[in-house]
Amino acid sequence: MRTLVLNAGYEPLAVVSFKRALMLVLNQKATVLAGSDAVRVHSASQDFALPSVILLSRYVRIPGSRIIPVSRRGVLRRDGHRCAYCSKSANTIDHVQPKSRGGKDTWENLVACCLRCNNVKGDKTLSEIGWQLRVNPRMPSGSVWTVRGAERLEPEWDQFLALATAA
Repeated sequence: MRTLVLNAGYEPLAVVSFKRALMLVLNQKATVLAGSDAVRVHSASQDFALPSVILLSRYVRIPGSRIIPVSRRGVLRRDGHRCAYCSKSANTIDHVQPKSRGGKDTWENLVACCLRCNNVKGDKTLSEIGWQLRVNPRMPSGSVWTVRGAERLEPEWDQFLALATAA
């Protein structure tokens, strides 16, 4: 089970295991905002509702923390595991402007790519081989991208994620 962690401003921060969430609550570092009464965790002397959303008592937002770090997994996820050149299933990433020609590891320069297209393109530019991108690569946005560990959302998180996007 996974638990959504919010800071004092009700901004989503991360997704943690229920064990980590329970430890934060028991150490009075967080309070439970939503939980499952149907599913309970038992200890030797107590039982607890499984926390689904917790609110940290103290947390200062770090400026610039909304910048999403580039990763291979993130690029594939952003592009829906589809090749930016042929739309087939992608399992690698490609630099639109090759690294050998000054291309950087940025959201705008990386796309999901199938192995065949990646090998054919090599270190050539799109204009050299006459290809066009089928997607416009850019940094992803939205609360699901800014929350570490939230690759899939739980239904009980919806109202708390809506608060974050409204703010």
